[in-house]
Amino acid sequence: MTRDTLLGLRRMAVVIVLGFASGLPLALTGQAMQAWLSQEGLDVATIGLLSLVGLPYTFKFLWAPLMDRFELPFLGRRRGWLVLSQLLLAGALWTMSGTSPHSALTLFALLAVLVAFLSASQDVVIDAYRTDMLPGSERGLGASLNVLGYRLAMVLSGGVALVWTDPSQWSAGHTGWTWPEVYKFMALLMIGAAVLSAIALPRLPEIDRPRSDARQDLKGFLALLAVVALGWVASEHAIGPAVRAALGGVMSNTSLPEALQKRWLDLVTLLLGLGLTLALAAQVIRRVRFETLLSGLTNYFTVPGAGVFLALIVFYKLGDAFAGSLLTPFLLKGMAFGSAEVGVANKILGLWLTIFGAIAGGALMVRLGLYRSLLFFGVLQMLSNVGFWWLAEYGKGVMPGVTLPPFDWGIVSLAHPTTLDGGLLMVIAAENITGGMGTAAFVAFLMSLCNQRFTATQFALLSAFASVGRVWVGPLAGVLAETIGWPSFFMVSTLCALPALVMLYAQRERIRALQSDAR
Repeated sequence: MTRDTLLGLRRMAVVIVLGFASGLPLALTGQAMQAWLSQEGLDVATIGLLSLVGLPYTFKFLWAPLMDRFELPFLGRRRGWLVLSQLLLAGALWTMSGTSPHSALTLFALLAVLVAFLSASQDVVIDAYRTDMLPGSERGLGASLNVLGYRLAMVLSGGVALVWTDPSQWSAGHTGWTWPEVYKFMALLMIGAAVLSAIALPRLPEIDRPRSDARQDLKGFLALLAVVALGWVASEHAIGPAVRAALGGVMSNTSLPEALQKRWLDLVTLLLGLGLTLALAAQVIRRVRFETLLSGLTNYFTVPGAGVFLALIVFYKLGDAFAGSLLTPFLLKGMAFGSAEVGVANKILGLWLTIFGAIAGGALMVRLGLYRSLLFFGVLQMLSNVGFWWLAEYGKGVMPGVTLPPFDWGIVSLAHPTTLDGGLLMVIAAENITGGMGTAAFVAFLMSLCNQRFTATQFALLSAFASVGRVWVGPLAGVLAETIGWPSFFMVSTLCALPALVMLYAQRERIRALQSDAR
């Protein structure tokens, strides 16, 4: 085996490990947190609004330039930031584990926002490190293996954890885990990831990093934090009261329950507040001359079709994000499946299907190329949403199920026989396979758009746009599902995937041109 082959294998192993570290905390502010909140008895609309704790994922490009501009000492390029973010994540998860979402919901939400902020910061470094490390010829396979590691972590934190916490699986000799115990365990895993990042990751070669004025960049970042704080204050004390005064009377004349009327008013307030904050941020960036951010954004927009690509990035995963935003409450509360059944079907068995989807996606990309892979996998993703509509419309028990006997594999066990609904297995299989394929092509597409001098800034910008659907549709999804019902909700999610397919076809030549190492 040649030295180049060994180095290539090492790079692929690093991609899997980093993908795992990236995926682990995501479910802890997403599906796992939703399951915890569902068990605490919170309503679906509130759970939908709490998906906003993931907002840092959509704004991470604002602080990513600091990770391009500065390097922490001793560990070399990128690795210092990676170790720091992982250690801070461990501390935040441990603190979150000691906070009750039922009796201290506001504090719990703030801690979840902190976890999301640190997780988004870790993603900035991991995405930049992976993009800088992999040559263009390895990015398709690297993207699929990144999905593999990412999904393995989500299987653990978003699937196995549901089995651990399912009271129906507790026995006289085994009382299972509580959610606080799960979060403490995940904190310990993040400490292990930090140790591994410090001692096992290869150093990246030094490059000509952005040389903007360091003091000016820090001043620009602090100014952006002030804008965010101002936007929050304006939403609480000005926009919210104005919305309630203007629309409260209209909503009271509808047939919606009072609690749901309040959720719609909260959603309007949120959107107006975000719009104000973004408009102010755009002005502040220019006035205080946040040079590293401005340079990275300016460089990205030299790519032909850059603006259209941003819209495509938002819409490509929008249908998937819409369907997945409330998947756990839908299965647990809407369909009344047990949490062990959901955990086993959606995550543990789904693991193997995701592995197949990710590897198949990487292999097919070699033959199909970037454009055809994005188009083909995008169509499959859209069709997988139809399965959730079918499940919501016709209910469980329509297809024969499979009964799993009790088992104990150490990391996960079933104390009692568990029947897995056949319809649930079918739709989960379709979602995991197509999701793994689509994500592999999507990550390769994002990497192809980045310039190495601004990898952290540009990949953070692109992935932030990619997370818009996953984070921002949550509040709308919650109130929409309660308003129109689950079957209509999943039909809406299917239609949301169509704009991306149209844009893909229109930009096919530009996407084909991205497969070189020009950037």
